[in-house]
Amino acid sequence: MNRSETADDRKLYRKIGWRIMPLLMAAYVVAFLDRINVGYAQLQMKETLAFSDAVYALGAGIFFIGYLLFEVPSNLMLEKIGVRKTLLRIMVCWGVVAMAMMFVQTPTQFYVLRFLLGAFEAGFTPGALLYLTFWYPPARRAGMIAVFLLGAIFASLIAGPLSGAIMKFLDGFNGWHGWQWLFLVQGLPAPLLGLVAWRVLVDRPEQATWLSAEEKTRLRAQLDAEQQSSLKASHASLRDLFGDAKFWALSLVYVLMVAGTYAMAFWTPTLIRSWGVSDLMEIGIYATLPQLCAVAGVLLLSRSSDRLRERRWHFSSGALVAACGLAIIVLAQGQLGVSLLGLCLAMLGIASVPPVFFALVSEYLPRPSVAVGIALVSSIGNLGGAVIPSLTSALNTASGGTTYSLFLVMGLYLLASAIVLRVARPAVPTYQSA
Repeated sequence: MNRSETADDRKLYRKIGWRIMPLLMAAYVVAFLDRINVGYAQLQMKETLAFSDAVYALGAGIFFIGYLLFEVPSNLMLEKIGVRKTLLRIMVCWGVVAMAMMFVQTPTQFYVLRFLLGAFEAGFTPGALLYLTFWYPPARRAGMIAVFLLGAIFASLIAGPLSGAIMKFLDGFNGWHGWQWLFLVQGLPAPLLGLVAWRVLVDRPEQATWLSAEEKTRLRAQLDAEQQSSLKASHASLRDLFGDAKFWALSLVYVLMVAGTYAMAFWTPTLIRSWGVSDLMEIGIYATLPQLCAVAGVLLLSRSSDRLRERRWHFSSGALVAACGLAIIVLAQGQLGVSLLGLCLAMLGIASVPPVFFALVSEYLPRPSVAVGIALVSSIGNLGGAVIPSLTSALNTASGGTTYSLFLVMGLYLLASAIVLRVARPAVPTYQSA
């Protein structure tokens, strides 16, 4: 929070927050559940369908190919037709595909539905991030991005117990396997929330009947008066954006982040099982503990970053915490207590860096480039999610354990930290004589 804000400003942003954030967060919870629940479903799918680790890993990664291809077009469409129509289309389509996963019988069907899930969901996250730039100036942006991205943590918190309970207690009900019920139950909320978004959200602040004329004027003035970041780009066209080396460096950072995030999201249940935990419910419960630490990391780091208006060192500190946690898991050599401690520390760091990163990106991109820029960074970043499941699966198979995969994720975050420290340095001001 900016200390120069008035009481009226704080009241205004509270009103905006309560109006749009609960729905966006709920939608992101469902989106993230539908992305990662295959990590829990595969514990039974590989038994009933005889899917190998390689089939599962390829299917998990194909999701991101669909994401990559359709993310930028979706964000461009959002600017033209508005967030309400965009979210309705996205959430109904991805919900139908998520539920259709329950009918998978062959690897080909698995691959096709995972691709379609990524294609239909592609515009949701970058669209929501773009939507937040319509409502919040930079001084509040990292904090509100953090609130939105908490949806992923809440999804991870409930994914374990919920998925474990569904697969355990509904297995055999109505003749369906537990993993089939998992996809049905967790896919159903998406189209319902899409209809709620259609009814509740507005496309732009100017259309908000719940804001007074004075509040709209004050909000527009604050958005128009965004301070020029010392890192700010000066793109006059999309060609300038594509020729910007810093933009591509930031895109690479997100590739590394997404690879690290989904390596842990997809393989955490298997990792916990390797520590001697066999019961599905227990695996789910242990998987929630690191997410509680992640909540604290997201809120503390983003608020500090907003308060100090500093991004690069905050990002680096979060990435280094993640690497330290992964190192502890390696050194613990399967000891449950110490390994869980390392996982908690790793997830705290992993979850804390995305809000700071997207605040940095949104401040760097000028308004004409922000829709394409955010979508492009996000879509390119998902290449990391497409590659990492198969890569870690191959490493685990070759080594007979998870150590090399953990070293790989450690290296991803150390490299991401180094790149941000290098490319996000404030520019040295230049002065022209009168």
